[in-house]
Amino acid sequence: MRYGPNLLEEILRRTDIVQLVGRRVKLTRKGQAFWGCCPFHGEKTASFKVENARRTFHCFGCGKGGDAFKWLIETEGLSFPEAVERLAGEAGVELPKWSPEDEAREEKKKSLYDVIALAAEFFEAQLYEPGGRAAREYLKGRVLDEATAKKFHLGFASPAGNALIAHLTAKNVTMDDMIAAGLARGADENHGPRDFFFNRLMFPITDGRGRVVAFGGRGLSADAKPKYINTGETEFFSKGRQLYNFHLARPAAIKSGTIIVCEGYMDVIALSKAGFEASVAPLGTALTEDQLQLLWKVAPEPILAFDGDAAGRKAGLRAAHLALPHLKPGHSLRFAFIPGDDDPDSLIRTLGPGAMQKVLDAAEPLTDVLWKSETEGKDLSTPERRAGLEHTLADLIGQITDGKIADYYRRDFEARVFDAFKRRPKRAAWEPGRGRGNRGGRGESGRNPRFPPQPEGVSEAVKASLIARQGGPLKVKEIEVCRLLLEEPELAAKYSETVAALPFLDLSLDRLRAELLNVAASGSRLEKQGLENHLIRCGMADIVARLKAPPREVGEETASGEDADARFLRAASQLRDMAERDPERKRALERFKQEPSEESWLEVRRLLEDRSGE
Repeated sequence: MRYGPNLLEEILRRTDIVQLVGRRVKLTRKGQAFWGCCPFHGEKTASFKVENARRTFHCFGCGKGGDAFKWLIETEGLSFPEAVERLAGEAGVELPKWSPEDEAREEKKKSLYDVIALAAEFFEAQLYEPGGRAAREYLKGRVLDEATAKKFHLGFASPAGNALIAHLTAKNVTMDDMIAAGLARGADENHGPRDFFFNRLMFPITDGRGRVVAFGGRGLSADAKPKYINTGETEFFSKGRQLYNFHLARPAAIKSGTIIVCEGYMDVIALSKAGFEASVAPLGTALTEDQLQLLWKVAPEPILAFDGDAAGRKAGLRAAHLALPHLKPGHSLRFAFIPGDDDPDSLIRTLGPGAMQKVLDAAEPLTDVLWKSETEGKDLSTPERRAGLEHTLADLIGQITDGKIADYYRRDFEARVFDAFKRRPKRAAWEPGRGRGNRGGRGESGRNPRFPPQPEGVSEAVKASLIARQGGPLKVKEIEVCRLLLEEPELAAKYSETVAALPFLDLSLDRLRAELLNVAASGSRLEKQGLENHLIRCGMADIVARLKAPPREVGEETASGEDADARFLRAASQLRDMAERDPERKRALERFKQEPSEESWLEVRRLLEDRSGE
């Protein structure tokens, strides 16, 4: 239902947003506003502001903000209509009545929810009857106790073809309602009415409010085909729009900042029993766009914990490609493939929760999964094959709709290609140091040592990235800024907008900056050593070593009596000023990156040489 702006404004006016936010965040009053540590990203210094006068919340570190509706959407994963209903109820605002047709349709849905609830109660009771012995033995073999079975309201559908129909008929439920709820099949020329599920272990599927809307059933006989079936599509159930256990996993996911996606019902139950409560699974299908958006409502980087076999890796890669057009700042996927022939359930049963935690801790970022899928086990020994790889990577980047993220992926892939395929230098037709006279500064070979020769076997875009590695005061200041960020990881989160706007020309340092912002946006709280380990795992060991080395560049400043914040802000301001004073060099660098040629190379080289003594 759509609500008018006046009604929404009245709900917000009656809502005490400080009190609402204060249920989750410890707030301290300073003047007319209240401050606390942001719940969306890790921080030690309060930068999260809540104001009743403006009826808003805002974090100056990560940028999250909005009104009371947005708060419930972000912290509890509610839809907008659900948030409106919740706040209207708390504020005593009566929502408008629906039309008679709307009311009739809603009443019909409510009655069907009641029918499904009756079915869930019946299935659960049948599990503990004598006829449910085979299902109980199956659960016992999976080391699943009665308490866990009752927590998830597991049940049993009798082998008899109409046990549920008989039970619901006795409760005055019509056959039409049973069919509409997906619980029964109508009569045809070969059969009378019959239950949709029979001789199966039953898994109730709930919606975001915790109402049972459908079932999954696992066949217990050896010849059951298929092994798993779900309720068919109904008015309130679509298997591509819901996730098993999402209702129970949502609070844990919001609290922990992560959510685990596995492949099946039993995996979810095993994970939850082992302490990983924020666990869900698709409903017998590949991950869909709707499910992806549902996951991102509660966690910025869901972990896909799929089996490590060919099928599991294929499912993971399919999810990786699905996510590309929908990536947004701070939101991505991570992948934790279970080793060997195990799945989460079997891994926990054989090696315990600690082994599962290690797998999750080693989860790979989306970029690694895409890179490995295009390079592992493939012969890339010829220039043509490497060109084909670059073409494929460019196609992947082209699927990313967010321009900033696409740019970061482009730089990341360029750096990987350069690192993987750099070869012994070979003179090119327009190599620096050849032709157009001797411009001075060269050794006996005719090369200028400040301009390394171009590597063969990589694209012009990757060759262009070498330009940003040249020296000068601007480079020195970039190194100083990055060294501060590495020493004080909290700076990237606290001053994320400042960090993102810095005019870096050294692409290796720019790549480091991008990863620092990713970590800050994810809400992860990494200390200095933890951050260094993370960057090394991301392939930036050389950059970390470079920044940890004692300052040796001429003009680089060492630690002063200022605190870290002041040193960073001063260095960032100086870096911006230096770049703004030299727009000609910046334009030349950009021109060369876009159209590599002898003429543009020589222009950049001239500018760099002219400014080397600044």
